[in-house]
Amino acid sequence: MAQKISVDIVADLVCPWCWLGKRNWDAAVAAVPEVSVETIWRPYQLDPTLAREGRPYRDYMKAKFSSADDAGRWKAMREYLEQAAPGAGIDFRFDAIEMRPNTLDAHRLMRWARGQDCADAMAESLFAAFFRDARDIGDRAVLSELAGEAGLDTAIIADLLATDRDEKAVWEEEVFFRKLGVTGVPTYIFNGQFAVSGAQEPAVLADAIRQAVNEPAES
Repeated sequence: MAQKISVDIVADLVCPWCWLGKRNWDAAVAAVPEVSVETIWRPYQLDPTLAREGRPYRDYMKAKFSSADDAGRWKAMREYLEQAAPGAGIDFRFDAIEMRPNTLDAHRLMRWARGQDCADAMAESLFAAFFRDARDIGDRAVLSELAGEAGLDTAIIADLLATDRDEKAVWEEEVFFRKLGVTGVPTYIFNGQFAVSGAQEPAVLADAIRQAVNEPAES
């Protein structure tokens, strides 16, 4: 009988490390078939102050990495991501991105997908839409279309997005994890007992899965 663990992945849908982290996580889970892993996606907005309509991506990144040191740091991160991407089957197209969206609605969509057991597919669809296809995942029409592709009812999602349904719940969930000490994403929390931060290599994450099997889940 397979041993079971539960892992919360705290992430934002516009975080390139989170897409890389998801692919590494998928590989880690596949490497430990003797363990049944429940993956639960949790919301974290890297910039919760961003206007709901978003901001042009180039303007946003220029402001965020305005100093020479910051610009150099982003250049190094981008080079690393672009080098790591092919091995994970990822195609980052940073230069094609036009909008830096507010991700509150995307996190609401992830919450609904979680309730329908298709959060992994929804996360993959959102990451690919933003980083590969340069789509605005703050646009509710885009989100509704992506929801349909992940197996959700497009019309129902469109109706829900037009309301403030679950906005408070998403905020409260994010605040909970911030108070827990999460300051960056992705963060993987194993059985509510210990965390691994960053887009770690599959082998590191697989070792963490094995460690979690030997530690009791938080009651």
